[in-house]
Amino acid sequence: MDEPQIAVRISQYPTDGKAEFLLVGRSNVGKSSFINTIIERKNFARTSAKPGKTQTLNFYRVNNAFYLVDVPGYGYAAVSKDKQLKFGKMIEEYIKTRSNLKHVFLLVDYRHKPTEDDILMYDFLKYYNLKVTIVATKYDKVTKNNRAKQDKMIRDTLKLNESNDFIPFSTLIKTGREEVLEIISSYL
Repeated sequence: MDEPQIAVRISQYPTDGKAEFLLVGRSNVGKSSFINTIIERKNFARTSAKPGKTQTLNFYRVNNAFYLVDVPGYGYAAVSKDKQLKFGKMIEEYIKTRSNLKHVFLLVDYRHKPTEDDILMYDFLKYYNLKVTIVATKYDKVTKNNRAKQDKMIRDTLKLNESNDFIPFSTLIKTGREEVLEIISSYL
């Protein structure tokens, strides 16, 4: 596993044609922890206590077979409106131009109702007819008694039906890892 390839424009994207899987979500939702869990490496994608750390497109090549593409998180107030707009344009350019983008994982926090930004991102991805799986991180932080209620709240808020992909995910107890890997391998 190499260091991630960093890009802010098309000319910096990888050119090897490997399948790519986009990770989007608000700042601090756990994208770096998600990457580390998927590839079973502790600190490969660096986690930060300070949200808003990712400010580029980061292409993580996995087993020389595919890329996990991490983009800047949204909804973090300490990032200027100007910078948020720049991130938005960078992500949109990637989505519109990348033919080897196979699937998107939209990470939401299982403990909370999806935010307005989560809903906007989901609608944005659907607008571009992208295949999207909702990955609800921090699943282990919700008691077993409350999980059905959380599932329903997330499904209702994002207007998901039973056929929409929805995966409860925990980096701690590894819930959801196999389901994510199955989706990835279905494209390889």
